[in-house]
Amino acid sequence: METLTKTQWKIDPTHSEVQFKVKHLVISTVTGTFKNFEGALETENEDFDGAEASFSLDARSIDTNVADRDNHLKSDDFFAVDTYPNITFQGQLRKSGSDYKLVGPLTIKDVTKDVELDVELGGTMVDGYGQNKAGFEINGKINRKEFGLTWSMVTEAGGVVVGDEVKLHLNIQLVQS
Repeated sequence: METLTKTQWKIDPTHSEVQFKVKHLVISTVTGTFKNFEGALETENEDFDGAEASFSLDARSIDTNVADRDNHLKSDDFFAVDTYPNITFQGQLRKSGSDYKLVGPLTIKDVTKDVELDVELGGTMVDGYGQNKAGFEINGKINRKEFGLTWSMVTEAGGVVVGDEVKLHLNIQLVQS
């Protein structure tokens, strides 16, 4: 009987980034990042198909380069970071043609919904210190209101201040542990 060996990978935060983009006044885009996050991948094969993924980010680490906006995003109007300090994901990486899909439940505040994100494997490489690394680019969209981020304001002209669609963009480097 053959025993499958599971390979563990951890996010290398110094070579990874988590970004989001959302429309402001419908005419421009605000970009933000989350500075503190961690995650892991557990796989039973070399091509990562079927790998189990876990990810958590610290909502308090949100950064849009404007302190007042960041504080508003941390407030109960949006992320309510005092009550819900973490945004989490548990899911699976599935081969889809030459790329992958990351599918599973995403939890923001007290709302959990299944999401599907597009994933491109940048490749694997052994670095100068002998560590096996893998790079992934992850993109997708969510509707913020579906996750309880419902704050809204309308301008005098009838324009919406914050768009509902949030684009997610992650560049993740994993190190085999």
